[in-house]
Amino acid sequence: MLERYEIETFLTLAEELHFGRTAERLRVSTGRVSHVVKKLEHRIGAPLFARTSRVVRLTPIGRRLAEDLTPLVAGMDEAVRRATESGRGTGGRLTVAFLGEWTAPVLLRAVEVFTRRHPECRVEVREVQLHNSRQSLLDGSIDILVAAYPFDGMACGPPLLTESRLLAVAATHPLAGAGSVSVEVLADHPVVQYPVVTSAAFKRDRTPEHTPAGRPVPKGPSGATFSEMLTLVAMGRGVLPVGEHTRHYYPRPDVAYVPIADAPPILRGLVWLGSNTTTRVREFVRAADDANRDAPPG
Repeated sequence: MLERYEIETFLTLAEELHFGRTAERLRVSTGRVSHVVKKLEHRIGAPLFARTSRVVRLTPIGRRLAEDLTPLVAGMDEAVRRATESGRGTGGRLTVAFLGEWTAPVLLRAVEVFTRRHPECRVEVREVQLHNSRQSLLDGSIDILVAAYPFDGMACGPPLLTESRLLAVAATHPLAGAGSVSVEVLADHPVVQYPVVTSAAFKRDRTPEHTPAGRPVPKGPSGATFSEMLTLVAMGRGVLPVGEHTRHYYPRPDVAYVPIADAPPILRGLVWLGSNTTTRVREFVRAADDANRDAPPG
């Protein structure tokens, strides 16, 4: 395996055919150039340059090596340039996603502000589901996601949405007509569960194993999608804590939504893979925060 400085020294000398000019370009001594070339020739097992006191020429082996290495080095340099541009620049493409219809308007406001600031970047918007939201971030299918906190294992921006919690119950459930309930009622009814792949921290927050008083919460069946989970609720298979936006985006005659009086609010915002914190991602998070502060109430 050749070191980068060896390749650079060889290709510069192959271009200049002069030890002094090569040393000047590389900002090293002529002795250093000579040492590197001799070491490289020893590794190759044949002379790469024919040199006299006046002339330096490439040998046939040296010429072939220069011809083979030049496009490879150019490709490496271009790859590094593209990677640097992708990491530091705002050009290119950014894929953002939402999870749940009520988060789409927040995302679209952020897209509008970001696009106005960075027209050189193409923004694509997608919808993800409960079962593939995390994997889409991990495999790079999406760069940023609007999701509920907590979303463990991911970087997150400032909250963009705050909503109170409701308990979704079947329209025929005894709690359907209640003015409000306590979190403690979760111990009295099976709670519909999120898919296994859902963030563990999110599930602890939304469908806890114990109430604040320490009472165990019975687990109901799991749903693959949010609509499927609400259908399980409508069938009387369990209850489900949800955010207040669910009442507006999922109005169903077979499901009632009851306020949970003593539950903390649900926070939603942008999440992304920490190792994918590029300039584009940072600028989009900033645009989302600015757009959210400038948005009218409600």
